[in-house]
Amino acid sequence: MSISERYRQILEQIDQESDHLYEILPENTVKALRLVDIAAEELQDWVDLVGEIPQFQLEAKLSPVLLKAHGDLDQARVLLEKDEHQKAGEIVWELEQGVYRLLNDL
Repeated sequence: MSISERYRQILEQIDQESDHLYEILPENTVKALRLVDIAAEELQDWVDLVGEIPQFQLEAKLSPVLLKAHGDLDQARVLLEKDEHQKAGEIVWELEQGVYRLLNDL
């Protein structure tokens, strides 16, 4: 699977899990959920361009975007775990890992 396909797949997973988390979590987790949305928005900004980036520029162009999204997801996970929403924290952890693996493969 190409980098652009994986990038789009990660974004789709984040979008789907975000919707799911909004359905299952109470309103007092809105700050954490907003961080998940922000991560998705940051990735969305590049979704149309990712396939057009030359291979030799992928790392330079996508690393900052992926690092920011990973950081936002990490903050969301910490907030969820702090509020004792372990299952939701595990879901966000899996999203983080997807971003991290893509980042490492660049």
